[in-house]
Amino acid sequence: MDDDGKLTGTTVLVVDDVAASRYAMGTVLRRAGHEVVPVASGGEALNELDVRLRKGTLPDVALVDVHLPDMSGFELCRRLRERPHMSGLPVVHFSALAAPPAGRCQGLLAGAEAYLTVPAEPEEIEAAVRAAVRAARLRADDQALVKRLRLLSETIVTIQAARSLQELADAAADGTARLLGCPAAVFVLDRDDRLYRGLYRARTRLSLPDEGAHQAVAALLRRLTRGQAGVQITTVPSPLWPAGFFRPGVQHDARLALVLTQGGRAPVCLATPTRGLRRVSPEGEALLAQLAQATALAAEPLLMYQAERHVALTLQHSFLPEPHRLPELPGIDIAVRYVPASRETEIGGDFYAALHLDDGVLTAVGDVVGHSLDAATVMVEIRHALRAYCVDESDPAVLAERLDRMLQRFHPDVTATVCLVLIDPATGRTRIANAGHIPPLLLRDSGDAEYVKASGPLIGVGLPHPAPTELYLDPADRLLMVTDGLIETRGVDLSVSMEQLRAAAVGALPGLDALCDTLLASFGSDHEDDIAMLALQLGN
Repeated sequence: MDDDGKLTGTTVLVVDDVAASRYAMGTVLRRAGHEVVPVASGGEALNELDVRLRKGTLPDVALVDVHLPDMSGFELCRRLRERPHMSGLPVVHFSALAAPPAGRCQGLLAGAEAYLTVPAEPEEIEAAVRAAVRAARLRADDQALVKRLRLLSETIVTIQAARSLQELADAAADGTARLLGCPAAVFVLDRDDRLYRGLYRARTRLSLPDEGAHQAVAALLRRLTRGQAGVQITTVPSPLWPAGFFRPGVQHDARLALVLTQGGRAPVCLATPTRGLRRVSPEGEALLAQLAQATALAAEPLLMYQAERHVALTLQHSFLPEPHRLPELPGIDIAVRYVPASRETEIGGDFYAALHLDDGVLTAVGDVVGHSLDAATVMVEIRHALRAYCVDESDPAVLAERLDRMLQRFHPDVTATVCLVLIDPATGRTRIANAGHIPPLLLRDSGDAEYVKASGPLIGVGLPHPAPTELYLDPADRLLMVTDGLIETRGVDLSVSMEQLRAAAVGALPGLDALCDTLLASFGSDHEDDIAMLALQLGN
């Protein structure tokens, strides 16, 4: 468009079967600064457009004679509207014959922008072309805006569904790239200075930036967001922005949208390149700012959960002794494992315990129902209560009833499962009380394995608990106690998983550590819940 508001440099397809008319129309348009593509029929016009479509050079407007030898100008217009990649091409009909209102309406209904009666003044032809092109461009801009808003909405929904900061960064980076049509990277720096980086999906995984580049970005984010409020859009020149985030080994200036999460807890950064690639328009920057704000809002609960998870894991680790910190258990060998759930899932209340009593050794494995910091804290209370009750009581069924009453009194909305095993190392006499838990798996020296027939209601519901199940262990027998996080799989019946566990245990090498390691290797990957495991046998 020139200084007078006229469209220049546009390409006009002129469709007219009369050579003199094509020449006259072309002359007028060329004098106005347009490129002219003349064709003599509707068929030639469609062929020409197909060729130009493959080259990506469609004309800006078509001037179409109403009376063509192979099809009417109205029919040609309808065919264009039926082709998705040509439907936006503006059409201006013209005719040397004065058309009645019905004829003009027919052209407009077919999708034309205007109707000219020729011969016409050059100014009128130029005005019709200019108006048609301008209207088409406005429609294209509106459609592009609608598409961007839809992509923005879809991206926000995706990032709000993220279950971790890494998922959030990946979703935001891919959404930014789709929204702006250029490479993108997203960074979230948590309160412990861990940097989570997401790259757009099409970015090859080759030649990723090294640790030094990530440290440079983290330092830059801390400096740029110090004292910031709201969304800040800024450009960082390539010497200060590490290479390789947008394209492998390539250095670009970076356009950053920076925002802090609520309360200024952590900086969030959406980054796009500005050198050597298409710059983001002002409208694109406005959408980028909205997406940055939405990403920060979605990051807030994940950061809060991360802090809560850290507290819960600290609690669990502090109250679940490591193997080398287990108490001395005369006459009993024991192996324990504890594996927290993956970072994408909530903390649970799984626990184990091993206590030396006057009349034997008491072991326990349990799971507080639910996944939260509350579940972890209740788990700690159960372990403390169990230790206290064991001072003057060792019967597993009595202990289960006391734990049941404790939960009813102090945590009436909480339930838990627990399996309690009391062993006399001198005789091998073993008494088992199972409160809603997976029963222990007994592996005999003969190579057989079976679940102990011990069951009862979970604790916290106030139901009576049956007498303990009694059996005798031989010196080479192994007893395995696990929480359901080891084997529970969505869509798989628990009985099927228990049988798979039994078969894997039978195939394990001798020894308690070999048994635990084999089962973790077989079932412990990609778990969605905590895993607590305790294996024991009579000592030599």
